[in-house]
Amino acid sequence: MSVNLTLLIVMGVLYACGIYLILERSLTRVLLGLMLLANATNLLILATGGYAGLAPLFDQDIPSEDYNDPLPQALILTSIVISFAVTAFMLGIIYRTWTLGRQDEIQDDVEDRRVARTPSFDAEDDADVPMETSEFPLTAVASPGTAAESDGETVTAGAKELSADTAALEESPGSRNVSRNINLEGGER
Repeated sequence: MSVNLTLLIVMGVLYACGIYLILERSLTRVLLGLMLLANATNLLILATGGYAGLAPLFDQDIPSEDYNDPLPQALILTSIVISFAVTAFMLGIIYRTWTLGRQDEIQDDVEDRRVARTPSFDAEDDADVPMETSEFPLTAVASPGTAAESDGETVTAGAKELSADTAALEESPGSRNVSRNINLEGGER
């Protein structure tokens, strides 16, 4: 694949001008910058397509490497449609701001400055989360064959008082301590 240096230079200039214009405060310049970036991207996709070849129509006499790749052309067509939609949307925004404020330049307002001054730490969102977030306290969990040594501690489970050993066995996976005389509604039969 041969690289066309002129195409690469034009593409670089379009990208540089587009980025410069996007950073401006004027919406019209932002729109022009977006259009330049879209055209530079179309040139980039075109350059990655490789040499011009034959139309991608199948014929048994033509080897497959002589065909042109249709994918870059489809991507460019999609990019043109998307850039047209973004341009139409930006034109609507520019018209609305001109109608309301008779100016094209976006100014900083009081709310922008207030948000810029706020610290990045939010006490509610960034606070340390406790290890246990459940509202139900955990008891010591032991394997089904062993019981944790509890020194006579008791745990309240509903209306019952259970020893810590029994509570740990009930919470272990595959516990056999569940009574079979309980119906699906939770009451005893």
